[in-house]
Amino acid sequence: MPTPNKPLRVQLAGALLDLVVQVPESGETARADTAARAHAIARKAAKQASMMAATLSLPPGWMGWLTVLPEMVGVWKIQAQMVADIAALHGRRSSLGKEQMLYCLFKHVSAQLFRDFAVRAGERVVVRSSTMKALEALALQISGKLLGSALKKGASRWIPLAGAVGVGAYAYYDTLQVAKNAHQLFAADPQ
Repeated sequence: MPTPNKPLRVQLAGALLDLVVQVPESGETARADTAARAHAIARKAAKQASMMAATLSLPPGWMGWLTVLPEMVGVWKIQAQMVADIAALHGRRSSLGKEQMLYCLFKHVSAQLFRDFAVRAGERVVVRSSTMKALEALALQISGKLLGSALKKGASRWIPLAGAVGVGAYAYYDTLQVAKNAHQLFAADPQ
């Protein structure tokens, strides 16, 4: 729920940083055949995210607006766990930090924002370590982009059933994009 003295964009940026500062643990182990397992992890997470998003977008009207931020944060948590699992699959759990988590979760939202954090080294992408101040600035920029998405999601609350289907479908697609980002980052980055 929004705090009266903090703008929504700043609160969203704070939620982003809280999410990525604590990289989730993974029960996955490194393996040679990562593609099939990563695909299974991605599909399971996409289904969970879709169900959560659709369910939280069911309340109609103004009550639906109250569920937008919890829905977004809930989906991000599912996606963060998925990223941690994919990193572990590739034997990269120890190299998964805040920067890599932000990159995987939001690169598809705005690749332009990540140009200072990610560098191409041949065929692979390397995500550089950053200061907390730089991460806060990045989170604030991402939150601006995500607010537009939140407003669209909030508008869908006025058409409960159709809106829930649309929000759920988008969460499914978005989660698969995050999985693609993670798989590409960790598969191309040898230990």
